[in-house]
Amino acid sequence: MLTPRYRHEIKYVIDRFQMTQLDRRLSAVLAFDSHAGADGTYDIRSLYFDNAQDKALKEKTEGLARREKFRLRYYNLDTGYIRLEKKSKINRLTDKQSCLITRAQCAQILAGDIAFLATSDEELMREFYAKIKLYGLAPKSVVDYTRKTFVCPVADTRITLDYNIHSGLRAVDFLNTDLPTVPCDAVSEEPICILEVKYNAFLPGHVEALLQTPDCRSSPFSKYEISRRFD
Repeated sequence: MLTPRYRHEIKYVIDRFQMTQLDRRLSAVLAFDSHAGADGTYDIRSLYFDNAQDKALKEKTEGLARREKFRLRYYNLDTGYIRLEKKSKINRLTDKQSCLITRAQCAQILAGDIAFLATSDEELMREFYAKIKLYGLAPKSVVDYTRKTFVCPVADTRITLDYNIHSGLRAVDFLNTDLPTVPCDAVSEEPICILEVKYNAFLPGHVEALLQTPDCRSSPFSKYEISRRFD
């Protein structure tokens, strides 16, 4: 197994006004992610894996302190750059392991042709193969959203604002960039916006000051969980 490197990760569900205020403050002080567009944003598509018993979903809804999930991900509808990721969590500490896979390899995984994973040079691919065999993992839910990312080199701090969260419902045609999706907040009174705060040993004081927002409390929000609300 790959050695985990756990970081703090705290999430908040905020409204659009709070997001706009935070965006203005953060943009005035912090830099955008170097991989983002000129406005600091990029689009993300993830495909989450789970088994027939919804192991990952139940671990999340039941609030298990230790849990993990696997997903595939690409950015800005570019299927030429795809990552396999495993996200592990212990309370508010998270670790993310990832490696690149080709579009052809992704298509094989989606088709259930996973033998190549077992002999891969990438340790994460071999672990993914073992977990598929052990738990019966299979493609479960496509999630699309827009992310704006701010970075601070101190404690490798990353602040993200996520919005426009969409679900592919039960469709798992991950490589179809024209896949129809529906907004996850279609039945909510207020559009869903998520503030995520990630850092290593400590949160820099000036960043903490920028984040001060009245009536804002941490939340165990999960994009995968909310994408399954229509099941």
